[in-house]
Amino acid sequence: LAQHIPDLMGGSADLTGSNNTKAESQKAFSAQDYGGSYVYYGIREFGMAAAMNGMALHGGVIPYGGTFLIFSDYCRNAIRLSALQHARVIYVMTHDSIGLGEDGPTHQPVEQVMSLRLIPNLNVYRPADIIETAECWQLALQTPETPSVLCLSRQNMKQVRHDGDMLSGKGAYRLKAAEAARKVVLVATGSEVEVALETAAALEAQGIGADVVSLPCMELFAEQPQAYRADLLPADVLKVSIEAGATLGWERYVGSAGLTIGLDRFGASAPAKQLFERFGITAEVIVPQIMEKISK
Repeated sequence: LAQHIPDLMGGSADLTGSNNTKAESQKAFSAQDYGGSYVYYGIREFGMAAAMNGMALHGGVIPYGGTFLIFSDYCRNAIRLSALQHARVIYVMTHDSIGLGEDGPTHQPVEQVMSLRLIPNLNVYRPADIIETAECWQLALQTPETPSVLCLSRQNMKQVRHDGDMLSGKGAYRLKAAEAARKVVLVATGSEVEVALETAAALEAQGIGADVVSLPCMELFAEQPQAYRADLLPADVLKVSIEAGATLGWERYVGSAGLTIGLDRFGASAPAKQLFERFGITAEVIVPQIMEKISK
């Protein structure tokens, strides 16, 4: 992107190596060299966010800045002002769940993603793979009056798509259609889309049809026609949300009779795989809960 969009002004709050926000083609902006397109902000998340607001409102550049998602709380007032002032600022928030592993609960986001979704005029993206990430970047760049937050994982994720159809533009889409008679719709975001696909495969093996819906952006999904939303999330099936974070808010999508899989407590320090197992965000734990629900 940096090679093709000279307006981009990148940066990170002392986490460049962890956020992977600097391209090889970018050089540092400094008092000695105004020609740079990358700012080393230091450990000052709020200062970074406020500076990006100023750059966006001045015009001439498209600022983006990185930090860990857990530190979005330090930025929150400035993020809110980005939205209020219709400033095209792109926040790159990595290490977005318990998937970051051993750094433990002080660094593991739980309520941050859903909390950011509460801010009006802010698009919060949580892509599932490299294709969705590219699509979310494109959408963020193409919304000149709406700031964006890209919630990205630390851990590697499998590629779940191989097309270029800009499916993320609708906020949500059917990634996998049920093979057997559909009884369940699994709706997931980010790294948990892979868990949803594994859960669907296990259900199909037992003759239970399951759709998988990827929902990278709730805000864009809310703008879609009611018929489209109802087609993805029909009323006559069990709907199950899977996101490694706070479950509050998912009732809007799964209903009061649905099932919300997430994390309503603080995390722990352990390898990512062990944490997902410990907190029940695996197909092995989710499938029995679904079976119990649909048997009633």
